[in-house]
Amino acid sequence: MKNFSTSTLAFDISQFFPSLNHYLLSLILEKVEFDIHVIKFFSNYLVERKTHYFWNNFSFPYFNINVGVGQGSALSPILFTLYLSPFLHTLEKQLKNLKIPISFLLFVDDGLLVAQSKSLQLSNFCLFFSYNVALILLLDFGLLVKHSKTEIFYFSRSIGLFNPFSLDLSSLGGPTLCSKETWKYLGFIFNRKLFHQHINFYLNKSISIVKYMKILGNLVWGLNPHQKWLLYRSCVLLIALYRFQLWYYNNAPLAYPLKLLGKMQRRAAIWILGVFKTFPPFSVEAIIGLIPINLHLKKLSGRSQLQAYSLPPNHILCSLIEPKEDSLYYQHPLSLGSLTRC
Repeated sequence: MKNFSTSTLAFDISQFFPSLNHYLLSLILEKVEFDIHVIKFFSNYLVERKTHYFWNNFSFPYFNINVGVGQGSALSPILFTLYLSPFLHTLEKQLKNLKIPISFLLFVDDGLLVAQSKSLQLSNFCLFFSYNVALILLLDFGLLVKHSKTEIFYFSRSIGLFNPFSLDLSSLGGPTLCSKETWKYLGFIFNRKLFHQHINFYLNKSISIVKYMKILGNLVWGLNPHQKWLLYRSCVLLIALYRFQLWYYNNAPLAYPLKLLGKMQRRAAIWILGVFKTFPPFSVEAIIGLIPINLHLKKLSGRSQLQAYSLPPNHILCSLIEPKEDSLYYQHPLSLGSLTRC
């Protein structure tokens, strides 16, 4: 939102899959009124389970386990969703009753609290109390948060020195959190102004790959231009454009990323065709069949949007997408339309 700063608090649920309570999960299945055969299946699937451990040639005896589900099991994601559904419902209800304006996201065992306010001090206040509420609820569900992995990060478009407040979680058993210059979360790299660091990391990584292709020597000896073209399209481009939807959107400043992408593609084209650096850039790209990088991004962006339009109208992602003019569906306050009009 315009003139608002965004503050985030990320935390990790310790030993999530091994900590799910079987009895509580059975009660949840009954509460949501699943078919009796489904309830009986999961009840029989979870009870009287045993396990044992091996260490070199030494084997521990079998022992009973009354908590946890297999992390690699195909049923684990379904059980996880069912288990945390009442937690998310209760958390949302309590935060609403306390009038704490917080958005809560959960990526399996990684939780994220998001606060937006004109005052960072007010955002810290909201994050502290919502984190406390989440800790108490998770404890009721038999789950614990690993405080050592808890992180805080602030986004701001302010120009000049930015010195945010620290967040003291010592009263909750956690550390005092200070925001870093960059934040790596779930494969994304953030800086204060959103995705500049993410762009730099993946584009420079791709440029380095193209640059050092030339010194592989005999490892690439005998590769024809078509094979080099396939190597570039299937490896280098995928890294360079990893999650490009984060920074390629309506009214976004694209001069800097397009400059780096053009530099990368020009080097790749010269390596593929084996010509001199003085060769006209658009000519060498046309000869080897590489479309200009800006048009390639436009094509990929259009195709990615088609995936969203294939979702059912009541899907949660539809509320985050800019609606059509004749759409009667609810638009989320953090939808792309609201974010890109500022």
